[in-house]
Amino acid sequence: MARREKRRQAEALDGDEKRLRRRQEEAALLLRKIRGLVRWVVEEVAAGRSPSIALNRYQNYCCSAAAAADDDDDDAASPSPCVCSYDSPVGTDVLSLLHKDYHASRLSVILRVLLVVQQLLQQNKHCSKRDIFYMYPSFFVEQAVVDRAINDICILFKCSRHNLNVVGVTSLLSYLKL
Repeated sequence: MARREKRRQAEALDGDEKRLRRRQEEAALLLRKIRGLVRWVVEEVAAGRSPSIALNRYQNYCCSAAAAADDDDDDAASPSPCVCSYDSPVGTDVLSLLHKDYHASRLSVILRVLLVVQQLLQQNKHCSKRDIFYMYPSFFVEQAVVDRAINDICILFKCSRHNLNVVGVTSLLSYLKL
């Protein structure tokens, strides 16, 4: 009986180690993507060119795992609190830094949020979209700007908000209690 219990505990630890290792690999990949994007933008601007980023538009790109489970009862529950869809874009936004003020503003917001996300991933910390807004409230003006930037980043890097270490306020509260 004791052997069986020890074996179960060892298997649970192995599973936790695998999840932790996978999470670290995902974070490292996202950090490389962020650095690559920022480096490319800086190189384009330094060369006098206008960097352009194409973002697909989706009707319901990112949603909670519970809402997705309600829509599709056949799938198993997702381990992530956020479920994202990559198929069937309904259009494309092309953000160009030097052509329209609106695009330049949206791109600068994305870069500012990427700075925060990069710090979160490097420090293995989590925060909410609201926390990100309150880091630079005069820059973002309203929380909807941060929400859109995070969705844009999720689309750009084909990941979920959870992968960016950006969680809902209730998730953050329960995470802090642990």
